[in-house]
Amino acid sequence: MTTELIEWRRIKHEISVAKDIFVLGKMNYSLEAIQRWAKQSKQSLETQNEIAEYRLRLNRKQGEWIEQNIPPEGLLKQGDKFPVNENANGDTLTLKEAGIDYHDSPKFRILAKITDERFEKYITEAKEDFQEITTRDICRLYGKTIATKWTGDQENYTPPIYIEAARSVMGSIDCDPASNDFAQQTVKAKVFYTREDDGLTKMWGGNIFLNPPYSHPEVAQFVDKLLNELTDGKQAILLTNNNTDTNFFHKAVKVASAVCFTKGRINFYKDDGTRTSPTNGQVFFYFGNNTRRFIDYFSEFGTLMRVL
Repeated sequence: MTTELIEWRRIKHEISVAKDIFVLGKMNYSLEAIQRWAKQSKQSLETQNEIAEYRLRLNRKQGEWIEQNIPPEGLLKQGDKFPVNENANGDTLTLKEAGIDYHDSPKFRILAKITDERFEKYITEAKEDFQEITTRDICRLYGKTIATKWTGDQENYTPPIYIEAARSVMGSIDCDPASNDFAQQTVKAKVFYTREDDGLTKMWGGNIFLNPPYSHPEVAQFVDKLLNELTDGKQAILLTNNNTDTNFFHKAVKVASAVCFTKGRINFYKDDGTRTSPTNGQVFFYFGNNTRRFIDYFSEFGTLMRVL
C-alpha cells in the first residue's frame, strides 16, 4: 500500500472530528498533495471523488471559521492580520498562519454558505452520474461565483484558478506583458507592463503568462511578439479566444507544445466584480518543455492536445 493511501485513510478518519483551524489547515495541505497524487497516478474516479469529497467537507469547515472570525476580504492580502473573536487576548493572526491561502479563502466562504441539503445532493448526484467532484462545479451549480482577485488584460481578469495552474506548470510567472496594478495582486509577476508602458515595445524575460487584449489588431500583435520572444528553454502560457480560423491562432499552435480547449467559456471579470459573457470558448497554449506538467494541471479545465 502506498504512503499516500495510508495517509489518506488517517486523514479521512480525522476530518469528521477536527475543529481546530490550525489542524484543518495542515490537513488541507496534506489532502491537496494526496489529491494531486491520485490524479497523476490515475487512480479510479471513485477513489479520486472520495478524496475530493472529504476535501470539500474540510474546506467547508475552514469556510465556517472564516465567516465567524474574519470580515469580508475585499482586496485581501496574504499578510493582512485580523482579530480572532474567540481569542480573549485580542491577538491577531494572518490567513497564512491559519493555514489558509488568500486565494482559497473566497471559495471556502462560498462552500460554507451552501446549505447542507444542496451540498449532499451535489455529492450524491456526482457519484451516481460518474462525474468528477470539484469545487468549481458545486459553486457553479448553486449560482455562486469564486471571484475576489483576477488577472489578465486591461479590461478582463482571468479567474485565479487558471493563474495558479499556470504558475504550477512553469514554476513561476516572471513576466506579464498585458496587465495592470490590480491584476498583479494575483499574478505577482516579477515584471509586468501596463497599457501605458506598452508591453509590445519591451523585452519579455523568463516565464511568461499572456492574456492579451482580444481586440484587433492588438491580439495578433501580442501573439507575434510572444512568438518572437520565445527562445530555447523559455516557457509561456498564452490565453486567447479559440478562434481557430484566425492567422494568430495558426501561428501560435504551430509553435506550441500543447493546447487546452476549455470546457465551457471562461467568465472573465471586470474590476467592479461583474462577469463577462463571452460568445465563444477559450484556449490555453503552452510553450516549453514541461508538457507533462501542463497536461497534469490543465486537464481539469478542458480537452488537451499535443501539437504534432
